Amino acid sequence: VGFVSEDEYLEIQGITREQSGEYECSASNDVAAPVVRRVKVTVNYPPYISEAKGTGVPVGQKGTLQCEASAVPSAEFQWFKDDKRLVEGKKGVKVENRPFLSKLTFFNVSEHDYGNYTCVASNKLGHTNASIMLFEVKTTALTPWKGPGAVSEVNNGTSRRAGCIWLLPLLVLHLLLKF
Repeated sequence: VGFVSEDEYLEIQGITREQSGEYECSASNDVAAPVVRRVKVTVNYPPYISEAKGTGVPVGQKGTLQCEASAVPSAEFQWFKDDKRLVEGKKGVKVENRPFLSKLTFFNVSEHDYGNYTCVASNKLGHTNASIMLFEVKTTALTPWKGPGAVSEVNNGTSRRAGCIWLLPLLVLHLLLKF
């Protein structure tokens, strides 16, 4: 929405971040051609987290937590687990920060990695945080036995195969006795 002012200046009271942008001033009279000038208005504001994505990951797989924040100037991000700050360089973990997005990547998730993480976004005007969960997802074990009678069960992460292998000798014996 444009603003129109018949005065020599434009006053925007109670400006919001949505009113950031480029404004154009045009001055004209009956003597000369109109003069147009553009002014860029930047509204600074503290961060707010617009999206915080938790994820479920099986043990041994790659998992990523994501935190997105809007702020001007851009937010700086920090990650915490159990009130301890995670630092870049921890084995198997990577922190990737962009101006409006931070990702915490686990390359080989272990039981120890599961839990609640806190993403903190801050700039010179303030800070905010969000709680993000990394949780375990169980996978089903695949059995090499295929075909009729093959059974696969998963109990506490271990797999157990049971098949109708005893049928094969019985069928062979039956066929031999028939001839």
